[in-house]
This record gives sequence, C-alpha cells and structure tokens, in this order.
Amino acid sequence: MNKKLLLMLFLTVGGVLFSQNLNGRFSSSVYMFERFDSASVSQNHLRAYQMLNLNFNYENFSLRSNLNLETDLAQKLDSDPRLRFYNLYLEARNLFDIANVKIGRQPIINSVVGGLMDGASVSLNKYDFKLTGFYGGNVPAYQKLELIENFSDNYIAGARLSTTILQDFQFAFGYVNKNFKPTDYKALRLDPNLNPIQVLISNKSNQFQYLSGEASYFSENFLFINSKYEYDLNFKQTSKVELDARIEKIKDLGVNLYYNYREPRVRYNSIFSVFDYGNTQEIEAGLDYKIDKNYTILAQFGYVKFKDDNSSRIGLGASTKFGTFSYRKTFGYAGEMDAVSLYSAYTFLDGLITPNIGLSYASYKVSKDSETNNITTLSAGLNFRPFRKLSFDLQGQYLDNKIYKNDFRVFFKLNHWFNLNF
Repeated sequence: MNKKLLLMLFLTVGGVLFSQNLNGRFSSSVYMFERFDSASVSQNHLRAYQMLNLNFNYENFSLRSNLNLETDLAQKLDSDPRLRFYNLYLEARNLFDIANVKIGRQPIINSVVGGLMDGASVSLNKYDFKLTGFYGGNVPAYQKLELIENFSDNYIAGARLSTTILQDFQFAFGYVNKNFKPTDYKALRLDPNLNPIQVLISNKSNQFQYLSGEASYFSENFLFINSKYEYDLNFKQTSKVELDARIEKIKDLGVNLYYNYREPRVRYNSIFSVFDYGNTQEIEAGLDYKIDKNYTILAQFGYVKFKDDNSSRIGLGASTKFGTFSYRKTFGYAGEMDAVSLYSAYTFLDGLITPNIGLSYASYKVSKDSETNNITTLSAGLNFRPFRKLSFDLQGQYLDNKIYKNDFRVFFKLNHWFNLNF
C-alpha cells in the first residue's frame, strides 16, 4: 500500500505544480440498513462511501482520476476499508492536430469488452476518418491499484475505423480481442485406483474475438437508422445483428423500431461452450406523442423468440411536468408480471429544495402455473442545494415482498463540485 500512496502523492503533487486548472467532485455518502442472519439475529450496517473525481489540466494535457473508499462504520467487515481506483490516466489531446492519447487505467466503451483496462488508447482524426485503437490488461478484482498477474493471458486489444465521407451516413469496422484466465484452484478427483487425490485445475485463457460492422443514417428532417453486425471469430458464426430506427415524419409523433438477433456470448474454451442454448430474436415497436411541452404519452410492444418458446411485453407511460407514470406487463416464457410505477420531483425556491417521491407495485410469477408474488416499493427524498457547488441528498427506501418483509433503508449523500484556475 505504501507504494500506491507514494504513486498517488507523486501524481497529485506533479499535477498541482504543472496544472493551469484543477476541477472535480467530492462525494460522501452513508447507507444504513439492517441484515438478518436468522429469524432472531440481525446486524445494523452503516456503509460509508467517499468518492473523489479529480482532474489536473495543463494546456492539452490532463491527469484524470476517479476513486472510491468504502467501509462499514457499524460492523467491520473482512474487506474493509476497500479503496477502488476506477480511473487514473494521463490524457493528451490534439497532438499534431490529429491524435488523442490516453495512458493508464481508463474506461473502454465496447459492446464486448466494455469496462476498465490498464493500458493505452489512441484516437486519430483526419478529414472524414477516425481510427481508434487500444491495448491493455484486465483490471484486478475490486479495482485494486495494481497490474493483473499473467498479463499475457489477461489482455485486451481492439481497433475501430469509422468514416462520415458520405453525407448523412456513418460507417465503421472494428476488431476486438479479450483474453481472461480464470484463477487456478484445487479439487478432489479420483486416481486410476479410485482413491481421492488433490488435483490442480488450471484452465486456459478464455477468449472473446469479434469482428464488427456498423452503418448509420441520420436525416435532420425525420429519420434515424443505426445497424450493427458482430461476427464471432472463435466459433465462426454470426453473434449479433441489431437494428434501431426512429421516424419523426409526423409532427410531435415519434415511432421507434428495434430488432435484435443474438447468440449466447460464451467464452472460448469454456465448459459452457458445449451446451446448445439457442439464439434469441427480439422485436420492439414504440410510439411517443408530444401533446405539448409539458405532456408526452408513450406506448411499446416487444416480442422475444427463444429456442423453443416466446415471450411478450407491453409498456404504457406518460411524462408530465409533475412526474412520470408507467405500466408494464410481461407474459410468456420470461414469466408473467404486471407492474405500475409513479415518480414525481419538483423544485422550489430556484433549486434550493427539490423533494421527490416514487411508488411502485408489481405482481409476478415465473410461469403460468406458479405462485403469484407481490412487491411494493416506496422511496421519498429531498435534495438541498444551498450553493451551486454544494448539495445534500437524503432518501428513505421501503420494500415489502415475500422475502423482504418491511425492509427500510436510509441513504444520505453530500456532493461538492470545485473548479480552480492557477
């Protein structure tokens, strides 16, 4: 831990000395709840979370960090206190009027390997073309500030080329490769004489390897279409086909269409690859109509086809200046459910006080002939913002169903934004 603290101190001092601007957010919150170990024995917990988002900026260079410290103030757990590093990277922008570079722990936005990585990413922009690439290692469990072991078995690599050379169109082609080696473990097995012995189970590095293609069309008048195709190089098959469209040809009326074909995403060399799960196909259509600037109504219908069955869902809703209302019903293979939810928030005194309340009720069962269960949830809270850069949140949460009887929790949070120039 000393090396980690020295590294953070070096980066912080260096950032302060050379920065023109320091900005970020500090958030402190506590979460109170009671856990029952048995019908008569319970423990009260008071989880505390301290989050810091800190950015040092100097001309086209920035040092960005995002970390969280958590512990329990009432009952000390084995893992407490735990420090998580979500971001810690150096960013250089517009190098040679073409390149953006990030080095360190950083977020990756990708449908296959989305999350965090320890490594480097480069983005090159020229004319109507953009080329991005990244290479790094998987982040250790609990976002520890250290590099993962066996980097060669736990790396991520990818690239994406996109272009807007045709007016109103965008095309993109990508490749991604993710390796992940499970932790070795010992298990009892029988030797040739049927005697139990300890055997070390060491799996190979499980891998995702995909090619992708994207095509989008956007018309300022009334039409947007986005499509994506993914091909699994390991299993040599189509993995995903996705189509999303929105039409706004009639004033105040929007029509949404969605289609998805998906094969199960299974790691290569995994034992689960021997099972035949079958693919799924999903279709959804929706309408939203804007009555005026304060009221909008929505309706959706979705259908999912599984290997040997199907499921459907219906959604109705309204968005008003007083809050939102929604009703959702599902039936078929995915289970049966009727759910209603209400939410409202309103600001008083130019944003000084914003109370909010939410209520939902659901009746559900996993199959047509199963027992029906009910769940009720209620939340009520208050946001108090005496200054533009300082706010306080207090919220109570209540839940009642078959498993959690009269479950009540309290959440408090403080937020402070800062922005300093040197």
